[in-house]
Amino acid sequence: MFYLQTTEVTNAQFRQFLAQHNSGQVQGNSLNREHQPVVQVSWQQAAQFCNWLSRKEGLAPFYHQEQGIVTGFDAASTGYRLPTEAEWSWAARVRGEELLTFPWGENFPPKTVVENYADSSSAYVTGRVINDYDDGQVVSATVGSFAPNHHQLHDMGGNVAEWVHDVYQIPAANSATQTDPLGPQQGDNYVIRGASWALGRMSELRLSFRDYGQAGRDDVGFRIARYAE
Repeated sequence: MFYLQTTEVTNAQFRQFLAQHNSGQVQGNSLNREHQPVVQVSWQQAAQFCNWLSRKEGLAPFYHQEQGIVTGFDAASTGYRLPTEAEWSWAARVRGEELLTFPWGENFPPKTVVENYADSSSAYVTGRVINDYDDGQVVSATVGSFAPNHHQLHDMGGNVAEWVHDVYQIPAANSATQTDPLGPQQGDNYVIRGASWALGRMSELRLSFRDYGQAGRDDVGFRIARYAE
């Protein structure tokens, strides 16, 4: 059992941890307003935010840190952490007995406005759009601007993509199925899940889409999770 934040972490929330953080702007469009999702945050900074919040609330930190660097994790901790890739995927895709392809269903493109993607209003910024789609947002939107999904979670498939806990790996075709694995203690790159305001291709909008990295980007943020006690 686990808890998952209903929205992405905002600039205002992240600046309680790192007061000088600036999410920046794209061609004059701010990413730095208080209630927009925080971006330009590395995986390391996202994990360190989780530890800061755990300490603030008297919880044992989930991530091990040495000289300001996250070096591993304590799987038994109920402190704040990034959601595992399996948790994120379940929360985004599993609706009863159904496994969703896109947040809105099975067919592409979406027929109604459901999430914040690369649309006609952001064409001059992204250079790529979903044809005949206009969500009214050039870059990231205030969190919670769009209807929640079937688990009452906002922006799981759009607005900004999200860091998850797992080190990025490509499973072997014949590897055994695992249930909510936490993966290696550390690695070079970490998994990013979900689409964003900057993405509009069919493959990118699939809820199964995976990306990876370690440094901050203008369309990648995060939400927090923790195990239920």
